[in-house]
Amino acid sequence: MGNPPEILESTVDERREYIKKRYPCISDCDMCGLCTVFRGKDPELAYRDYIEGNRSFDEVSAYYR
Repeated sequence: MGNPPEILESTVDERREYIKKRYPCISDCDMCGLCTVFRGKDPELAYRDYIEGNRSFDEVSAYYR
């Protein structure tokens, strides 16, 4: 997976698609752990500020570290 699209150089749909591809749900929470990382949130909801262009991908990621 490449670098996340820059906010000023991408659309909302491009950023949403990036998040969906980077954090796919495999429907096996015991093996995946994404739900735990994002505190029970769907990754698309967790990265809403990035998708909407309000915060960078790195800023949102830092919150969940």
